[in-house]
Amino acid sequence: MPDNLVDILPADFREGLFAGRAESECGPHVIAIRNGELFDITEQVATMSGAVARRSFSGGRHIGAVQDGLPEGWRLISPVDLQCIKACGVTFALSAIERVIEERARGDAAKAAEIRDLLEERVGSGIRSVVPGSDEAMALKTALIDQGMWSQYLEVAIGPDAEVFSKSPVLSTVGHGALIGVRSDSSWNNPEPEVVLVADASGTVVGATLGNDVNLRDFEGRSALLLSKAKDNTASCSIGPFIRLFDDGFTIDDVRSANVDLLIEGTDGYRLEGTNRMSEISRDPLDLVNQTLSEHHYPDGFVLFCGTLFAPTQDRDTPGGGFTHKLGDKVTIRSEKLGSLSNVVTTSREAPPWTMGIAALMRNLAARGLIEKV
Repeated sequence: MPDNLVDILPADFREGLFAGRAESECGPHVIAIRNGELFDITEQVATMSGAVARRSFSGGRHIGAVQDGLPEGWRLISPVDLQCIKACGVTFALSAIERVIEERARGDAAKAAEIRDLLEERVGSGIRSVVPGSDEAMALKTALIDQGMWSQYLEVAIGPDAEVFSKSPVLSTVGHGALIGVRSDSSWNNPEPEVVLVADASGTVVGATLGNDVNLRDFEGRSALLLSKAKDNTASCSIGPFIRLFDDGFTIDDVRSANVDLLIEGTDGYRLEGTNRMSEISRDPLDLVNQTLSEHHYPDGFVLFCGTLFAPTQDRDTPGGGFTHKLGDKVTIRSEKLGSLSNVVTTSREAPPWTMGIAALMRNLAARGLIEKV
């Protein structure tokens, strides 16, 4: 996929401040977009983690106008590097219901359809009407336990504590245009279009981007203890295209009201559309950040997937079979203020191997005389 930056940036990109990463033959670069112009700021701050920590997005070598694209031989990569990759799950009522379905269907997509209507009727309206952790939520919990309808997923949906997990190792994320991977032995999986918050070591959120939290519903449905296998696989975490930094024209309130649209286009002519409406999230994004920070320390900062409303239930091939990816699916996630993130599906086994870990990055920066700019 060529990097036509104008096509993947939001329409108002000339009014915003953006930061990202690109790779050339010599290694990764930290880049910034200011007033519609592209700058390489690597000589002053060699990692995105450092740029976020020091709020260092000015200066740099002028590359050219955004519409002229990246220099020849460069390609856009994930905009995050040394930050921890965290994620929150079951932050929307619909996603809670779908996780209960997975649990009760034991990862069998064919059984899910017959469970869905019952749960939506008996659980959906209750979840939508309560504030997580409130007295009303605890009363609902008691009622659902009495009905034999309680689940560990409902605990994190309406209980006081959000689900927070580690999505992917440091430096393992892929960016716009890369292949994304699902395990070759998964038969029920889907994309998860999400807003990703970018925070420094203190938990202060400095901006946001888009992400695809690729999920294996069959694995997690068999057991919640398989969460890591369901979530953390080669190329299973896509982030990009750029981080939009907060300023007078883009704030956390824009995140709270964002619509995140999803389009899946299969090589078989299949097409699926959906929307993740952040206005329907059960917990405020900043509360999710605080719960992630908790009693932890993230010296290089962290990014946080906020969860998704979208859970595809449409049958793709057989009645009752639900949706699952096929190789070659093109997944595009778009939001008005954040731009567009596109990837093509392959298996994690066939995806390009992840080779630049922390040691390799440090060696690369040292060889370029940039190690002290981290």
